[in-house]
Amino acid sequence: MKQKEFNIPFSGLKQGKHNFNYQIDNTFFDSFGYDEFNAASINLDVVLHKTSTMMEVDMEASGTVNVACDITSEPYDQPISGDLHLVVKFGEEYNDEDDEILILPHGEHQLNIAQYVYEMLVLAVPQKRIHPGIEDGTLQSEVLDKLNELQPKEKRSNKEENDPRWDELKKLLTDK
Repeated sequence: MKQKEFNIPFSGLKQGKHNFNYQIDNTFFDSFGYDEFNAASINLDVVLHKTSTMMEVDMEASGTVNVACDITSEPYDQPISGDLHLVVKFGEEYNDEDDEILILPHGEHQLNIAQYVYEMLVLAVPQKRIHPGIEDGTLQSEVLDKLNELQPKEKRSNKEENDPRWDELKKLLTDK
């Protein structure tokens, strides 16, 4: 089973709330074969609320992952945060098809939350990764200089905008 430290042995716990804390670094993501992050420093708080018939697991994470900017490839620390609420019930067989309800077989004595933590954190990273220095103008990069150089120039004069090759087609639009 992946990430043994993410096993929560609930069978010995009394009913009520129990707190767990984890520090997550890049070795966690490496164990899933995920190599998008250069580094990771994330704090994860888990509250397990155990009742006689079920458990509720609340996870809250915050920290940073070091990623490459999509535009410049410059590495930067991307702040991330995520939270997840999971209901754990007991049934005939293991079933994790529902994102919010996990069914563990009767007699199970521990819960591994690694997969849930992994998905929550990977989804917390923005789809488009843009170095904060691009938006505030502080990032100096050869890629940015080249992009600025290749940016389309201001609009051409009106004379050039009327391309005679299109004039006949434009007449068709008006000749209804």
